[in-house]
Amino acid sequence: MKFLDLAKVYIRSGSGGSGSVSFRREKHIEYGGPDGGNGGRGGDVIIEAVDGLNTLIDYRYQQHFFAKSGQNGMGKQRSGKDGDHIILKVPVGTEILDEDEETVLVDMATLGQKFKLGTGGNGGFGNLHFKTSLNRAPRRANPGQAGIERTVWLKLKLIADVGLLGIPNAGKSTFLAACSNARPKIADYPFTTLHPNLGVVGIDQTEFVVADIPGLIQGASEGKGIGDRFLGHVERCAVLLHLVDGTSKSVTKEYNTIVTELEKYGGDLAFKPKIVALNKIDALTLNQRKKKLIELNKATNSKVYEMSGVSSAGVTEILRELRKVIDKSNTPEVLDVEDKQWRP
Repeated sequence: MKFLDLAKVYIRSGSGGSGSVSFRREKHIEYGGPDGGNGGRGGDVIIEAVDGLNTLIDYRYQQHFFAKSGQNGMGKQRSGKDGDHIILKVPVGTEILDEDEETVLVDMATLGQKFKLGTGGNGGFGNLHFKTSLNRAPRRANPGQAGIERTVWLKLKLIADVGLLGIPNAGKSTFLAACSNARPKIADYPFTTLHPNLGVVGIDQTEFVVADIPGLIQGASEGKGIGDRFLGHVERCAVLLHLVDGTSKSVTKEYNTIVTELEKYGGDLAFKPKIVALNKIDALTLNQRKKKLIELNKATNSKVYEMSGVSSAGVTEILRELRKVIDKSNTPEVLDVEDKQWRP
């Protein structure tokens, strides 16, 4: 299935039905009076976050969604039928943006969450509604209220606990395949990964979700390469795993490239908890590993882990560290409030 994380849709809620102007006409009944019914209410446009979807591909082939209008009122005090609602189903983690692509209308971050994008118009009153003691035979009825028409953008941000970062061919897909059942495409050329991949990782009888996004290069924030459009898929992650290719000429330059692109992207992505790992250590000699590890330690000013996605060396240790950070982020902070005993 093709991956699609941005879609533009046009919606319109249903219009209300018009009220009816009708009078009771029966044999041997004089002055039957008004009996026009009210119009039915128009249908709503509702968006719902559902399970089992991880792409917006359905909205590539259909962009227009119109709810049904309410039925007009009828004689014999019969009200019109309400219009049917229309429900747009989206993956969990989808943001609904206004037409300007900046204003967030709602963030569908919870399974089963619903949001009304367009409210259907009210039905008009029939002439029976306007009958009074002074006006016994009204000949007026209200038209139905028009529906709401608008354009919105659907922007998908995957729900994951860990986000993988690195330049192309840093070994992100290999790592994901080594620690989960995901089978991303792996090859020895840049930009093998063209769309985000998700994998469920199990460690110490617990599970968490890892998101692998296409690699970043210098100038990605300016549109070079695939660009930074996929960075939104790791905005919700609790921790980032930055893989540095140990076989590159300068691990420091590679590390700084990713950090710079995160800062240019904006938001709080650059300030998220991050674990840095020197990857592909199976292709390095012992002296090369020590040298590159020292360089990377100076650049990050923090602990750097060593691993290999091919041989699985060091993978378990990194997964446990990731699990610790995730658990810490999920634990609510306890305020240090001084215990004050009540006294009469």
